[in-house]
Amino acid sequence: MYLIVAKYLIPKGYSGMTVFPFVFLKHSAYKGNSVFVNHEKIHLRQQLELLILPFFIWYFLEFIFRLAQYRNANLAYRNISFEREAYDNESNLLYLKNRSFLRFLNYLRLKTS
Repeated sequence: MYLIVAKYLIPKGYSGMTVFPFVFLKHSAYKGNSVFVNHEKIHLRQQLELLILPFFIWYFLEFIFRLAQYRNANLAYRNISFEREAYDNESNLLYLKNRSFLRFLNYLRLKTS
């Protein structure tokens, strides 16, 4: 994992973006934020499991599906299975040690809100 500060590469409203093996950060202060870094490490694992390119295809298609479902870009983003797994477990710094293979699949179920 390589942490790279790239303020202008990160879309407005976001703090970082992971593209294996890089984690792009909006601000260098995020390097010291263990919860933020753990969130991005979860995305690295997800990308590896799906062999990187299929991850991004799935991510994009699921975002489009969620956008049609919620009619709100932020809600759509927050309900992508990859994001739900990462947000639910970002505070558990031991999560990746015990995480089962393809665990994000458990987050595909539809939420009502």
